Amino acid sequence: MTQMLESGVAYLALKAAQKNYGKSPAALTGPELERVRSMAQRQHRLESRVLASEEASATMVPPVTLQAALDEIRGRYTNPEEFIDDLALNGLDKSSFAAAMESELRVEAILEKVGTRAVKVSDVDIELYYHYHPDQFRRPETRQVRHILITINETMADNTRVVAYQRISSIAARLVKEPQRFEEQALKHSECPTALQGGTLGDLPRGKLFPVLDTALFGMQAGKVSGVLETELGFHVLRCDAITVADVLNLDQARSHIRKMLELKRKRVCQQAWIKQLQGV
Repeated sequence: MTQMLESGVAYLALKAAQKNYGKSPAALTGPELERVRSMAQRQHRLESRVLASEEASATMVPPVTLQAALDEIRGRYTNPEEFIDDLALNGLDKSSFAAAMESELRVEAILEKVGTRAVKVSDVDIELYYHYHPDQFRRPETRQVRHILITINETMADNTRVVAYQRISSIAARLVKEPQRFEEQALKHSECPTALQGGTLGDLPRGKLFPVLDTALFGMQAGKVSGVLETELGFHVLRCDAITVADVLNLDQARSHIRKMLELKRKRVCQQAWIKQLQGV
């Protein structure tokens, strides 16, 4: 029993360390490790109560589900030995790791079962939510945009400020005449990683780009190409591919989203209330 407890805590400590610090417990400093251990111990005590509950008696994890979860974790390692060595470094072995993961999956299944007790969401609930939260259903104006970037680097002959401006000006002049060549020119000339996607930045609302780019973009018509623009990254040329005007989702468009959101909220409230009852709070 002591070994099982230690393994369970070790598994939860491993997860907490990865979630909060992006590394394993073995790589943590003293205060970090102490915090992770404390979190793991609290979580283990809670999970032990969940697994000892009446609801747990009829809840099992299908072997195929557990095996799939284990295979997914093992697949992150280049070979089985690396996986085993990493487990050992964190106080686990294959058996204890599998047992701890099975417990975690059982806890998740139990909570899902408890969540089904939540009050069902009615059409009236959905309509009331829609009418009392109108701001949530306003869609801002967005614009699909591509860009070409030429950076400034005085240590490189082709990227001194003067040469970089000449290069981007030639590209901009070419594209004013032939805007349909933007993707080709981005792939050929842009020094941004988006060049591989034809310079695509995405479908953006106001405020997502540098101010000078943002102002230019939202002053353009669809299909048009900007002049040369400068930011701290260098010189840019933009093309506005399409404009989606600001709009408000109607109730029918929002209904599915509202239902899922309310169902999730009620399920969590139901689960939290059940956990507090288990804890005697």
